Amino acid sequence: MHPENREGLEGRVVRSAEAALEQHGYVNAIDVLTRMGLLAATHVENWRKGRTDFLDQAIQGSPNKISRSIELFRQWAEAKGLKPTEVRYLRTTRGGPVDLRFTQSGDAAIEKIYRTHFVSLALSERKREQLQERLEKAPQPVVFEILRDSACSECGAELPEGSFLTMEAEKPLCLACAGMDDLEYLGAGDAALTRRSAKYSERSAVVVRFSRSRGRYERQGILVEKAALERAERECTEDAEERARERARSAEMRQEQDRELVARMMDRLRVLFPGCLPREARAIAEHTGKRGSGRVGRTAAGRKLEEQALTAAVAAAIRHTHTNYDALLAGGLDREPARGRVADRVNTILEAWRG
Repeated sequence: MHPENREGLEGRVVRSAEAALEQHGYVNAIDVLTRMGLLAATHVENWRKGRTDFLDQAIQGSPNKISRSIELFRQWAEAKGLKPTEVRYLRTTRGGPVDLRFTQSGDAAIEKIYRTHFVSLALSERKREQLQERLEKAPQPVVFEILRDSACSECGAELPEGSFLTMEAEKPLCLACAGMDDLEYLGAGDAALTRRSAKYSERSAVVVRFSRSRGRYERQGILVEKAALERAERECTEDAEERARERARSAEMRQEQDRELVARMMDRLRVLFPGCLPREARAIAEHTGKRGSGRVGRTAAGRKLEEQALTAAVAAAIRHTHTNYDALLAGGLDREPARGRVADRVNTILEAWRG
């Protein structure tokens, strides 16, 4: 490998590893390869669910690049003094949990490399034990609420639209053949009931349905054991009033936190953009800081009042309130061309507000 390419690869490995370590308190080879763009998160998910036999089939790049990336990662982890911990990767089957394979060759040394997590020493021993327990827990089985008629690949039973089925080795199975026909369905909506039912049920599964409008699977509820559901229902009835009071207290707390964020954001905007009128700065802060909006003000960078995030929020406000951007969209123009047409106007106002 050319020295310049080696230096570039090492930088990508280190940046990816440090980002994963900061986020999770641990990092492994899968994290690094995913953040480097050599491995798609969807491929990891398919592998965890048994749709792909070996993970190495989905990794992009030459064998030399992959092995070099992993070696650089290991060197970085050792230099950081991180604690190596082997973790079992499992998936749930009708016969119980089974170990997943990373490579088609099954080479023990390579399998160990992928299983090893490097954990921050800042975590206490108890937290490291909890982390390992969580990582080794097999993913919860997924059951699909189907949108069109199907049939069980094992018993041949017809499954009309709206039925539940699960997939094993890419083949549909009815709940009876999957050994889940004795479970009760609990629709989403009551978080306490769902949490307790899942806690008391030794067997459970997540129920999802594909949303054509959003192009993704969305959670509909869970399947749990009948006894667990009944126990959870009794407990929820007994402490309903107490939980209602707690929800009210939490709502008040969130409102106060939101008011504080808007106030701090407005003060910061007045520093960054002294030419912006106070009423407009407040409107921008209230709009971009709205809880659950997904706007830039609710991102980690926005809540930290970072200049880049707040500048993006101000630019968006200018685009909507001081240009004909919305009219261009209403006229059928795509978002990017519309933004291009008003970019000069947005930048002019930004500079004026800066001083």
